[in-house]
Amino acid sequence: MSHDVMPGTGFALKGWMVLAILLGFFGVIASVNAVMIHYAISTFRGEQEASPYEHGLAYDKDIEAAREQEALHWKVSVGVSRDEGGEARVEVSIKDASQTPVIGLVLTSALDSPIDKKLDKTLSLAETAPGVYSGRITADPGQWDLLLDARRETRLVFRSKNRIALR
Repeated sequence: MSHDVMPGTGFALKGWMVLAILLGFFGVIASVNAVMIHYAISTFRGEQEASPYEHGLAYDKDIEAAREQEALHWKVSVGVSRDEGGEARVEVSIKDASQTPVIGLVLTSALDSPIDKKLDKTLSLAETAPGVYSGRITADPGQWDLLLDARRETRLVFRSKNRIALR
């Protein structure tokens, strides 16, 4: 009696062949998974905060700071454009409730990538006119989160985060 898989061909499927086929199949699946896991971990860590636990503990302080900022009634306008050299130019105008320019602040800004923290960039903004702060930075086209921090001496008095599109 013959154990041919295909009668008349003389080909017999042996136990070691089935084992080799199964090991090869699952070996390919495991290899592809290992490569995909490596690239997923090495290209995007999935973190938006460097220390999310500590940030969570400071949540009540953030709420109080937002209330203090709202009480100032400042009018802040932000413009982001490209210059002829391709650099992004950030210009911030700050006026108080009586439309008087707010002078003497130390403004720092950041362009944060919403997809990868490794692409984040920071810049300092200089006061170029009363209440007008500007700076330049090299940044690729795309979606960015523009973060602004305004300090008077060492005290943070204003903070904002806005999604912008650079072309």
